[in-house]
Amino acid sequence: MQHNLIQDTQALLNAREGEASAPTRRLALQTALGIGYAASAFPLMAQTAVKTSSEGLQDGEVTIDVNGFKMPAYRSMPAGKTNLPVVLVISEIFGVHEYIADVTRRFAKAGYLAIAPELFVRQGDPSAYGEIAKLQAEVISKVPDAQVMADLDATLQWAAHNGGNANRAAITGFCWGGRITWLYAAHNPKLKAGVAWYGRVEGQTNANNPKHPVDLAATLKAPVLGLYGGQDTGIPVTSVNAMKEALAQAATKGNSAAKACEFVLYPDAPHAFHADYRSSYRAGPATDGFSRALDWFKQRV
Repeated sequence: MQHNLIQDTQALLNAREGEASAPTRRLALQTALGIGYAASAFPLMAQTAVKTSSEGLQDGEVTIDVNGFKMPAYRSMPAGKTNLPVVLVISEIFGVHEYIADVTRRFAKAGYLAIAPELFVRQGDPSAYGEIAKLQAEVISKVPDAQVMADLDATLQWAAHNGGNANRAAITGFCWGGRITWLYAAHNPKLKAGVAWYGRVEGQTNANNPKHPVDLAATLKAPVLGLYGGQDTGIPVTSVNAMKEALAQAATKGNSAAKACEFVLYPDAPHAFHADYRSSYRAGPATDGFSRALDWFKQRV
């Protein structure tokens, strides 16, 4: 599983191990302070980074209590509004940096309370690592799926007490977060919908990752829209097809959520085609995918 994730995140960075540094959580904090994107962190791709204004929004870092543990998160929502539908935004392995913060603002502009929890914070700080393999070994691989599910439950509970309606909840995630999107759609019976961006669906299992999306198709509780790239070197089309088959089998046994799942495969897109701060960014598929995500949620949440 670790080898698979390293391959996956190398595709995200479009670089060899050690050649690129991870984006930092500090960028998200800088955004909250109005400083904006640190161009020096991404000198080649700063011109492609999407910038969403905070005008009309209430956004910034919040703290969520998870059984006494204080978990930070970045939240964006229309200012002065309540009873808002909620979108959980799940990051790649780099945590909640400026790109993820901006995604929450994009959903907030569409009328959602969008919140991105720092799901790695107990195990370590992704911004402290410059090598993917070391980040995987020392932080990401140590994050149990069960811990993540509990953190997301707590995030929804927080949202319900802070302007959101937890009965109108959805989830979306990128890369590592795409896999989590599938898992949470099988975990929470109240969830209405999910959108998984190039999330891994199969792989080796271990104590922290006992099951993968293909193993959970039969227990899916909310329909997921899967957005994948045909040129993804970490998640081949055969893997996407395996998930489709698992869902089809679940549908024949009466699982309506599995039956309602859909996939869009962008033939020429690589992994991380939505990550506008990386060279993997493809504006066409990214824009189309986000439009589809909004439509998916509008119809179901």
